[in-house]
Amino acid sequence: MFSNYEYGNRGTSFEQSYRCYSAAFIDKPQIESGDKIIMPPSALHRLASLHMNYPMLFELRNDAADRVSHCGVLEFIAEEGMIYMPYWMMQNMLLQEGDIVRVKNAALPKGTYLKLQPHTQDFLDISNPKAMLETTLRNFTCLTIGDSFMVEYNNKKYYIDVIETKPANAITIVDTDCEVDLALPLDYMKSALKKAKEAQTDKEPKFKPFSGSGLRLDGKPLKYQPPSNGNSLSSAAPRSQRSSRQSQGKIVFGSDVYRETEIGKGKESNQRPPQPEESKFRAFMGKKHSLRG
Repeated sequence: MFSNYEYGNRGTSFEQSYRCYSAAFIDKPQIESGDKIIMPPSALHRLASLHMNYPMLFELRNDAADRVSHCGVLEFIAEEGMIYMPYWMMQNMLLQEGDIVRVKNAALPKGTYLKLQPHTQDFLDISNPKAMLETTLRNFTCLTIGDSFMVEYNNKKYYIDVIETKPANAITIVDTDCEVDLALPLDYMKSALKKAKEAQTDKEPKFKPFSGSGLRLDGKPLKYQPPSNGNSLSSAAPRSQRSSRQSQGKIVFGSDVYRETEIGKGKESNQRPPQPEESKFRAFMGKKHSLRG
């Protein structure tokens, strides 16, 4: 699995595959605040023979996930066949404990421009975020577009994306005057896009019930045309017009004419015309008759 420095690796470059583990496995929490890894002593022997320039820079590659980043080196005290790296870097490269990562020496240009984007708006609550970043980045040797690194301030962790670097997609920031810009936080951009979509939705025409035109089943044209405001059930129409609608067999909801007509009918049905008094039956008031005639 691992190449042998004694056989087949005598060129002018360094390239080796290692199993990677986080800082928790070596009790070196300080490496979490930068981008430096811990390599085995055999790597130092090989690198020394190549007469490499300092600081030593490396390309990290996870072939399984097609992820590439860059880093520096802090110490050469790891067990053979292993390297230790910051956990945030493992997350960035989609690596799990014990996964294989390929390490290759790299030469990167000095950075002149760097644009970063924090994940959350609370990063801007820091009194001077740029000054804090400048202090934090002193622990870093290089940055690559697409990286998402972590910084800690006042016992709180902040994640920041590298979205632009100049003059190349990967740069070294050691001993260089690099201009740093901050983009708006990711969650601010997401909330702004959400509000824009909601505003666009509000502008779309809304459904208005009973606003269309009526059609007859027999295909003949309507004798009545709905008013121009699209509300054929409006109670603001003249009473004579509503009465004409009812005469055509239409039900007009909320019609005062209908109620008045029904109330009027109710009154007429309850009031009967005066009738002449009928003759009342009076007991024992008739003529007498004899059975004998």
